[in-house]
Amino acid sequence: MGFIDDAKEVADTAGRKVKEGFEDVKDRIGDKADEAKADANVKKAEAEKESVETRNSLKEKLRD
Repeated sequence: MGFIDDAKEVADTAGRKVKEGFEDVKDRIGDKADEAKADANVKKAEAEKESVETRNSLKEKLRD
């Protein structure tokens, strides 16, 4: 019985390790997705800022 119990414990530990590894990979993928979204938001904000600056510059030139 000792051998079977040991084998069961090893299998449970291996299963737990696989599950933890999967969850870790899942978290890393989620982190990368969040990072990509944040980068896209920054680029969008920078483009919008440039657009507003250009528009304001043109308006200023028209006022002169």
